[in-house]
Amino acid sequence: MPHSIFELDTTTHFLALFGSFGWQEIVILLVIGILIFGKRLPEVGRNFGKSIVEFKKGIKGIGDDIDEEAENQAKNEEKSKPADLPPAKVTPDPAEEVDIKVEEAKHHLDE
Repeated sequence: MPHSIFELDTTTHFLALFGSFGWQEIVILLVIGILIFGKRLPEVGRNFGKSIVEFKKGIKGIGDDIDEEAENQAKNEEKSKPADLPPAKVTPDPAEEVDIKVEEAKHHLDE
């Protein structure tokens, strides 16, 4: 049992014995893989290539959908903008008109 969390037990030491792979080990594994799966490698490569092409088409399709939706939103925003209307006609305040007429009447009476 380890004395602290930083000490390793014997199974971890055993697994660490193998270490990382060097270039010789990788070459040996590739040769063994070619010997075992040699006849099927072209088919596997072809299927892998087709998968990549389909993935790229899917990503492009998603991008096109996003662009199309953005264009639709821009068009909808343009349609919802208020139309440029001419300025509204301002009608005079009736109370002001009465005051003006009263002033005119007073002016005529004064004369």
